[in-house]
Amino acid sequence: MGSFRDVRRPEPADLMLLATVTLWGLNFTVTKYVISHGFQPIAYGCLRFAAAAATLGVIAYSRERTLALSRRDVVALTVAALIGIFLNQLTFVYAIKLTTATTVALLFGTLPVVAGLFAFARGIERLSTRFWLAALLAIGGAALVAAGSGGGFSGHVWGDLLALGATVTWAWYSVAAAPLLQRYSPLRVSALAFIVGTIPLLAAGSQQLATQDFGFPASIWLLYIFAVLGPLVVANLLWFGAIARVGPSRAAVFANLQPFIAAIFALLILSEPIGRLQIVGGLAIAGAIVLSRDRLAPARPAFAEAPGTVRK
Repeated sequence: MGSFRDVRRPEPADLMLLATVTLWGLNFTVTKYVISHGFQPIAYGCLRFAAAAATLGVIAYSRERTLALSRRDVVALTVAALIGIFLNQLTFVYAIKLTTATTVALLFGTLPVVAGLFAFARGIERLSTRFWLAALLAIGGAALVAAGSGGGFSGHVWGDLLALGATVTWAWYSVAAAPLLQRYSPLRVSALAFIVGTIPLLAAGSQQLATQDFGFPASIWLLYIFAVLGPLVVANLLWFGAIARVGPSRAAVFANLQPFIAAIFALLILSEPIGRLQIVGGLAIAGAIVLSRDRLAPARPAFAEAPGTVRK
């Protein structure tokens, strides 16, 4: 019989990854809370990403002494950031406003499958029959999550659709940004993507910023600071630090915990109920993730790192 000494102690990378997905998971609840307590959605996204872009930009430049990209890569990163930062944030904040944090988090669980489909479409990877089955299972799970989000499909339909839009835009960005990571560090790509994506976000949110009442209690500002430094800055550094130690495949196993950690936070802090349909849908999505783990065979040399920025 084994003893406690036989149990492998958590490695530093394991703790880093667990901290990362916990920060990501808590962010859904924090965003729902601050938007429900007076922060206008785009105004919140603007302030959050502007602060994160400035912070990551300073960190990246202090480490690398340059943020330069080739002209071709500037175009590629700009397109990726417009979809993966600008459009992603618009869909994310309004999804959180219109439906529950639990629903948004569970629908984000389809991200690995959606990213696999985009990688296939771009000719980066080939998909097995097993993956296509996983994709169908994930779609079915997402439908169940949406149906169980409260009032059926008619109750939060726009929020559910926007949550899927946020998932799709982030998955597309994850695949589109990956080739840049063959030539630049994840920190440089992250910082520049945040800077580029924040510019149109500020333009889109200018009216809300102008009319926003900033007389919030200290608790809301503390949550805002957490939302900047936690999920966007600290999680970014922890994520890529852990990937450098254990590789992206092992990191992805921890990332799959995020939707369920987020649902638990929403239940405990926001008292959001988790219906039976959502539980079944979440389990179906989890099954799809497991089923898709051996999904891919490279069509050409695969990218060496995980996606270039952190999640919302």
